[in-house]
Amino acid sequence: MNRSLSIVLILCFCFEALWAGVDSQKTMYVGGTLSSIKEQTEGVSSTSDEKVFLFDYGNSKLQIPYDRIESLEYGQKVGRRGGIVSRWVITKKRKHYLTIGYKDENGQQQSAVLELGKDIVRVTLAALEARSGRKIEYQDEDARKSGSGN
Repeated sequence: MNRSLSIVLILCFCFEALWAGVDSQKTMYVGGTLSSIKEQTEGVSSTSDEKVFLFDYGNSKLQIPYDRIESLEYGQKVGRRGGIVSRWVITKKRKHYLTIGYKDENGQQQSAVLELGKDIVRVTLAALEARSGRKIEYQDEDARKSGSGN
């Protein structure tokens, strides 16, 4: 019995990456109005440029000028990772979602919903707020605490 439980636990930890979602340092395009990017496309986001937010996904890039950003919204979804392994082991995973509303080069309203890795949430939110001049709208108090560190 103990050996079986040990094997199940080891397998669960080995396959954790399959259940975990986006890597802690990466960004995933979850959805929005952009038909040029497939949903669930993973890449790297950057706020290091002073003029544009960058989402680099392989051979392509989404660039959103900070001065065209009209809204920023942050929220979380908490779910179970892998379900219940035993009555003692229940794991949870927070997913961090950022929605950017902006106008494209043609003046058309666009939106991008991104899942941010846990290690880049606070830095990304702070930089977007500072560079765009827009306040982050938090979906709830838990999101506010997680996103701002307060």
